[in-house]
Amino acid sequence: MIEVRNVTKTFKLSRQQKREMGSAFRGDSVDAVSGVSFACQPGRVFGLLGPNGAGKTTALRMIATTLRPTSGTVLVQGFDTVREPERVRASLGFLTGSTQLYDRLTPNELVRYYANLHGVPRGDYERRRAEVFQALDMNAYADRRIGKLSTGMKQKVSIARTMIHDPEVLVLDEATSGLDVLASRGIVDLIRRARDRGKTVLFSTHRMGEVDQLCDDLALIHRGRLLYDGTYDAFKREMQATSFEDEFIRRIEAAG
Repeated sequence: MIEVRNVTKTFKLSRQQKREMGSAFRGDSVDAVSGVSFACQPGRVFGLLGPNGAGKTTALRMIATTLRPTSGTVLVQGFDTVREPERVRASLGFLTGSTQLYDRLTPNELVRYYANLHGVPRGDYERRRAEVFQALDMNAYADRRIGKLSTGMKQKVSIARTMIHDPEVLVLDEATSGLDVLASRGIVDLIRRARDRGKTVLFSTHRMGEVDQLCDDLALIHRGRLLYDGTYDAFKREMQATSFEDEFIRRIEAAG
C-alpha cells in the first residue's frame, strides 16, 4: 500500500531558472507538488496522469525515497519514506527513465546483480528470471552487452531489474516508453499479473489506451495540484467529453 498525505515538494530556483520562468514570475522557489494526497491499495492499479511538468515524476520519486518531501508524509507498506527509507526500498520496485544501466554488463548479469542486492534466493531468482524474461521476450539478447542494445531493449532490461525481487509495491514511471505495441503488451500483462497477485501498482503513462486497459483508480495532477482522485469507473461516469483523452484535456484546460 502507498499513502501520500498532504505532500509538498518545493525547489529553490537559480538565477537562470528564475529567468526561464518568465518576467511575470516572482519568488525564489516553486512547488513542483503542492498539498497532494492519495492512496494506492493492494490488488489494484493506480494511474497517475498529467501533462509534462505536472509533478508526476517528482511525486513518484518521493514515494521511491530518491526525493524528500518538503512537508507531508509518504508511507509505503506502513514505512515512512524519510524515517525508514531502507525498509521502503526493500518492498519497492521503482522504474524511472533517468536510471542508467551498466553498458558493459549483459541483461542476465545486470538482473542477477540486482537480485543479489535484494537477497533473492537462487531458486526464486531462476523462477522469476524465466517468468519476466519470457514475458518481455528478452531471451534472444539476454547475453549481449547492454551497450549494444536498442532503446526498447534497454527499457525491457530496466523493467526486469525493477521486478526481479518480486516487490509488494511497483512504482512505474512511463514503463512502456520507447516500446512497440507487442513489447508494450508484455508490460501490460506483467502489470495485470502483479495486480492479480495482490501487489500495489502505481504507474504514470501518456498512453490513454493503457489507462483503459489497466486502471482501477486514477489521479489527475496539473501544476503540482490534484485535480481528480477516485476510481476510473467514477471518472468515466463523470465525463463531459466523448472520449477519455478529450476529458483529460478538458479538465487540464479548465484548471488553467
